Amino acid sequence: MKLLVVEDEALLRHHLFTRLGEHDHVVDAVADAEEALYRVAEFSHDLAIIDLGLPGMSGLELIRQLRSQGKSFPILILTARGNWQDKVEGLAAGADDYVVKPFQFEELEARLNALLRRSSGFTQPTIEAGPLLLDLNRKQAQIDGEALQLTAFEYRILEYLMRHHQQVVAKERLMEQLYPDDEERDPNVIEVLVGRLRRKLEGNGGFKPIETVRGLGYLFTERCR
Repeated sequence: MKLLVVEDEALLRHHLFTRLGEHDHVVDAVADAEEALYRVAEFSHDLAIIDLGLPGMSGLELIRQLRSQGKSFPILILTARGNWQDKVEGLAAGADDYVVKPFQFEELEARLNALLRRSSGFTQPTIEAGPLLLDLNRKQAQIDGEALQLTAFEYRILEYLMRHHQQVVAKERLMEQLYPDDEERDPNVIEVLVGRLRRKLEGNGGFKPIETVRGLGYLFTERCR
């Protein structure tokens, strides 16, 4: 998933960037609200983590601006210990959940996963589509109970397509899920990865859930639950 982290404390920002990247997220990490607004205008994101105590424009005002612009992705706020007013104001401004500093990364990751599931319409840590089962916690896929040997990039593509089942997903959106930097993105690589993913899915009973929509992108045709 593509995440936006807005945190002015350099060490914590680097820690979040590193740890979230290790958990197969692509991360935009910025230090202030102005840069965050620029990134949101230029790129798509699946979730934002916003510190309320930002310099200049506050985290609260940033959240209000994002919601006023129609940005509907989940927002998780970071707030100081014991400051319940920040929690209430953050949720009232449009945030979906909060984590109190200092926090354990495992709690943060669990809350992120819950928000991402709910935003995609799923309540369980698994997604099913016909014989295909995707375990969101373990980052594993199975068909008829047999594990699929997917690379990290193949898994990311499959998860994103399943989260957005029955929607056409552009190649550009998939590239953003794989690469944090523009210069690394190559649509030809997406075609190769989707081709490999299809062969692995179809090699298990002829399951063919990914359709190419010419000129637009890819469609996961199976209904997911």
